[in-house]
Amino acid sequence: MIYFDNAATTMLKPPEVAEAVAAAINSFGGVGRGAHDAALSADMVVYRARAQISDLFNGPGAKRVAFAGNVTEALNEVISGLLHAGDHTITTAASHNSVLRPLFRKQDDEEVEVSILPVELDASIDYEAFDALFRGNTKLAVVTHASNLTGDVYDIARMARIAHAHGALICVDAAQTAGVVPIDMVRDGIDIVAFTGHKSLLGPQGTGGLCLADPVDIPSFVVGGSGTHSYDRVHPQFYPERLEAGTLNGHGIAGLSAGLDFIEKTGIERIHAHELALAERFERGVSMLPSVRVYGGHGGIGRTGIVSLNVGDIDSAAVSDVLSHTYGICTRPGAHCASLMHEAMGTSEQGEVRFSFGYFNTEEEVDAGIAAVREIAEQVEG
Repeated sequence: MIYFDNAATTMLKPPEVAEAVAAAINSFGGVGRGAHDAALSADMVVYRARAQISDLFNGPGAKRVAFAGNVTEALNEVISGLLHAGDHTITTAASHNSVLRPLFRKQDDEEVEVSILPVELDASIDYEAFDALFRGNTKLAVVTHASNLTGDVYDIARMARIAHAHGALICVDAAQTAGVVPIDMVRDGIDIVAFTGHKSLLGPQGTGGLCLADPVDIPSFVVGGSGTHSYDRVHPQFYPERLEAGTLNGHGIAGLSAGLDFIEKTGIERIHAHELALAERFERGVSMLPSVRVYGGHGGIGRTGIVSLNVGDIDSAAVSDVLSHTYGICTRPGAHCASLMHEAMGTSEQGEVRFSFGYFNTEEEVDAGIAAVREIAEQVEG
């Protein structure tokens, strides 16, 4: 099997990740739930993971990292906590449903005003048009760092400067970039980074969270057990407990910490360069085929290891099915939870076949992918 679905989740992880999860399962007590050795060992690993995330993003420290089950939960915390009736918010058509649906719910339930910056056919965005969307009541911009459909990376530092000039906060959805594209909260002026652990951070599923600049404050999203202040009627208001209720996924966070170790040891620049080289090799190999159309990839200030395409007028699901069952190649067809991007690309009906490359993919696998697409295209041209 050749796995080209890394934008959904990285299947191939460093072996240390599985080893860390297995060790944690057999040794961890509840995170923040006791002073015995089993609980304290869990606490220490989780605290270290917080510090690693803060260091990765040049954040303000471990206490400003709050874990969640995934980036969707983390984004819901931000959007539900910060936006209320009378507020205005901005996002872009490159956003995933993990941003769009919470915003639309706020729009429907609380009459929060939502503006969406269009994406051009080449997947680029107009930053002057982004600036023009701000109003006096704009409280928050929630923007994706890179499209999960085309891989285009957007200029979050420029968008942060624009947002701050209007007195608004900016939250970056880093689901596709955390661990593979450098993010510096100080340099880029980012108020909130929402991340997930199971993609380029190379951790297990069920891990993610927020890194918050100081003094950004978000009300508690879920309340309940915290392991501290148990006699209080309200959830603790200090960080990170303010945004965490119930026992954390300590086993998963142990694996995430191991993934972060691998990234630090290997280097983000090296990881990004490898994935970019694979994407460019693949695109060169398939873009010359008459019946193949590649979407985006060159409309941002950079790209991730994603190449999305269609073969003639064949439904993307049919192409992906042939790739899987005939060639043993895993890809992702369809809408990718990115309906507005598909509208911009004109592929709402056909969808797109997304090839997304990870650090553990090889040139030989990419060449096998090119050969498979060529054979499918030849049948269409036939």
